[in-house]
Amino acid sequence: MALLLTTLAITIVASLFWQQQVQVRSIENQRLQLQKQWILRGALDWAALILREDAKYSGVDTLDEPWAVPLAETRLDQYVEKDHADTDIADATLSGSISDAQARYNLANLCIKGIIDTQEVAVFAKLLAIVHLNPTLAQATADEMAATQKLPPDDAQNPQNPDTKLAQPADALPMELTQVEDLLAVPGFTSEMLAKLKDFIIFLPLVTSVNPNLQPTPVNVNTAPAEVLAAKVKGLSLEDARRLVENRNKIATFKNPADFSDHLPGTTHEILGSEISVMTKFFLVNGKVRMNRVESEMQALIERNEQRNEQAATYLVWIREY
Repeated sequence: MALLLTTLAITIVASLFWQQQVQVRSIENQRLQLQKQWILRGALDWAALILREDAKYSGVDTLDEPWAVPLAETRLDQYVEKDHADTDIADATLSGSISDAQARYNLANLCIKGIIDTQEVAVFAKLLAIVHLNPTLAQATADEMAATQKLPPDDAQNPQNPDTKLAQPADALPMELTQVEDLLAVPGFTSEMLAKLKDFIIFLPLVTSVNPNLQPTPVNVNTAPAEVLAAKVKGLSLEDARRLVENRNKIATFKNPADFSDHLPGTTHEILGSEISVMTKFFLVNGKVRMNRVESEMQALIERNEQRNEQAATYLVWIREY
């Protein structure tokens, strides 16, 4: 009987210790997650500061500016006094980068307020052909976007008969495309195809914090890859676009859109769709933090505009954590 009672007591005590250990580990995990989130948010504020400072001294955005330099994996205890750094911070590392979101083609340009832009469709079709995908998916994407954009009551009229309204019940509309992954809703796209396209396309808002009017987003020719430039310029081959990018990165960047046009080979080139630019309003911020057994990545879209007092301002459009 004494042995039985001792065994039961040991079992109960061991169970209590195990439950306590689980609770302690759960609290530690929650603390690590909170610390990780604050580190990522701090990195995001740091990136926004870099972009605001860049706008003070430069009217052109290029790949040789400070914001384009990636942050290698860095131990955070290098920025904290040794006496004040706890164990978690001492083992934490942060890495990240800022990239030009307008170096990619904005798929939102394909269809605005339910109206498909045929020139923008031609740009996306050429881009699809360049990466060896079916160019007819460009029209399919535009059609899907047009179907998801419900017209305002004042605009929802039959163009042939203005007195009649188009029947577009809100519950019948499909999901609006806002992320590159949403292209999987378009028949014909696969995950493998998106992997080929992800570095060349993006969805950017057409309404900015400064301009409330819907307008296409230009491509920054100082940061765009050769594939995007070849798709944007009618008559420009991929080989010529690669030579153009190589000269841009090694010799000199473009001062303005006219300077870019002057460097195009030949004389029969035409800019398709929206205008081009040498400045950028939207930037992608990527961050990765490792802290003991916790590892997390973050991607955020930041909008940078000029205020009336000529001071640069940044706004967080969206943030995604992985």
